[in-house]
Amino acid sequence: MNDHCSHKLIYVFILLFSTQLKIRAQQPPPNPISVYVNPLQGLIFGAFFQGISGGTVIIYPDGSRAVTGDVVQANLGFSFSPAIFEVEANPGTLISIMNGSDVLLTGSNGGSMTLHIGAASTGTPFITTVTPPARTQVRIGGTLTVGSPLANPAGAYNGTFSITFIQE
Repeated sequence: MNDHCSHKLIYVFILLFSTQLKIRAQQPPPNPISVYVNPLQGLIFGAFFQGISGGTVIIYPDGSRAVTGDVVQANLGFSFSPAIFEVEANPGTLISIMNGSDVLLTGSNGGSMTLHIGAASTGTPFITTVTPPARTQVRIGGTLTVGSPLANPAGAYNGTFSITFIQE
């Protein structure tokens, strides 16, 4: 009779072991993120006038613009906007944003201005919530330091900045 009971115990053990294997699951491996740059939506400061002492022009992630010091906003048909990036990643992916160093923008008529990359609309780090092929939009602003008219003559100023998206 003891043999009969031991077989039942083994059978129950195997059943539990088998059930545990069916319950356990592993998440699929994370896919690398993809970042897309909107070529028509760079960080654009628009038109403005500077006084003798200069100041700053600030573009916020929400698309608004502010000035400080001796700078006056001008609406001469030149748009202003934050840079827009689109991130494609599995839902639940944790992503940090690392801004590059300040950039020197060079003017078409001489002079240079310093660009400091600002905050992102998503904050950092952020967690993606949409399923590919949908993408998470990240809007990034910045601050442009403007000098005097002698140091920064009127014209177009251009440069390149870097942003690093880190999948954690």
